[in-house]
Amino acid sequence: MSLPSLHSLPRSGARLRAIICLFVGTTLNACTMGPDYVRPAAPISPHFKEAKNGWKIADPRDALDRGEWWGIYRDTRLSSLLGQVEISNQNVKAALESYHNAVALIREAQANYFPTVTNSYSATYAHAGSGSSGGQSTTAVTYNPVANMTWDIDVWGRIRRQVESQAAAAQVSAADLQNAKLSEQAALATAYFDLRAADSLKALLDRTIVAYKKTLTITQNQYKAGVVSKADVITAETQVLGTEAQAINVGVERAQFEHAIAVLIGRPPADLSLTPADLAGYPPQIPATVPSELLERRPDIAAAERQLQEENALIGVAVANFYPTINLAGAFGFAGATPLPISAAAEAWSIAGSATQTIFDGGLLAADLAAARATYAQNVASYRQTVLTAFEQVEDELAALRIQKKQAAKEAQAVAAAREAVQIYLNQYQAGTVAFTTVVIAEATQLLDEENLLTTRQNLFIASVALIEALGGGWDASLLPGLDHLSKVPTITPPL
Repeated sequence: MSLPSLHSLPRSGARLRAIICLFVGTTLNACTMGPDYVRPAAPISPHFKEAKNGWKIADPRDALDRGEWWGIYRDTRLSSLLGQVEISNQNVKAALESYHNAVALIREAQANYFPTVTNSYSATYAHAGSGSSGGQSTTAVTYNPVANMTWDIDVWGRIRRQVESQAAAAQVSAADLQNAKLSEQAALATAYFDLRAADSLKALLDRTIVAYKKTLTITQNQYKAGVVSKADVITAETQVLGTEAQAINVGVERAQFEHAIAVLIGRPPADLSLTPADLAGYPPQIPATVPSELLERRPDIAAAERQLQEENALIGVAVANFYPTINLAGAFGFAGATPLPISAAAEAWSIAGSATQTIFDGGLLAADLAAARATYAQNVASYRQTVLTAFEQVEDELAALRIQKKQAAKEAQAVAAAREAVQIYLNQYQAGTVAFTTVVIAEATQLLDEENLLTTRQNLFIASVALIEALGGGWDASLLPGLDHLSKVPTITPPL
């Protein structure tokens, strides 16, 4: 059923026409000024460049688990630590409170939908002397309880656009919360694998010390037999002592990684001790997505995109400011000689409506609108740059994993060859056919090759964590609180 034309109502229905006009102005979205939001296009490619080099695109069953993406590593200690980040990490807690603040700002904007009502109670004591009343003095007390109301009617949608902007800002904050959580989790996983690499390096050096001590024993036996000089013994002792010092120094980095992990789970470093364990062989295959999905999986992209709607709504606010502000004001009260009971005969009330429009402001409103549009355009560029950076990060880590896997394979071959060379030269040294310098060089080469292989395996784990972070972990934009839900006008309850 359609509404009758306002002009068709009789003159005696002017009050009714005003009520209908206000009702239409406050309920129909068609009166909302400014552009409705449409997500701008983002620069994406049909495929990842590095994924063409034998990288397997994830099937639906390969997707990282929502939230607990670290399950792919099958490391119970790592899982236990990462599970504490969401609970105890202080940066995550700060981001959570920032989100709560953003939600409160929505409620603050929604409060403008409603009238503001105040009340007052006054008592006036009046006395007139005998000179003004024919020889008798008079005294009167007047009690005056009054309720006042003011209401800005949202005819042009200015308040609705403000609510929309604040709701989008809350979505930005929610995405920032998820981004902070993912960032802290990735930092912990990186520190954890660094710590395990330090454990593996310590174990490698300890094994090397044992091997060097065996070499020292050989030189001592050769020296006692009069085959070699004291210099060989001293050189072998130097190898042992230098490697022992190197093994001790590993403890510095390990302690720092352990301290970092403790802080990331919200605990003092003194409260956390991790038992040494070797770094696992190689990281698992990380399921990569198609590029178009990256826009929905990265919380930082979601935050940048939601900020566009926040700024777009503010353009509507700037447009609405060009139109008149419609305001209702009313008062209702009593005036009587007794505080209670209040007599209905003493009631007094008033209601008034007003429309206020700026006629001249020196170009202020136009400048505000231009600034809002420029801010939106600036955020479009930032959004597209965020998308480009995301693709760059994914490509970087895909390339790192691909290239370093090849590097690790060659280094493993080098380690095997170096071990064989050390054994051959030791046998030849004992036979007196090569100098001890040859053995020392071979052993140093073996240790360097093994350290290089360990470092590459460490880098592979770190690159795998960085790739998961670049892919958004197990998150996607559907986990954001809905704009309609955030914008819904809450039930008004009295404060505690």
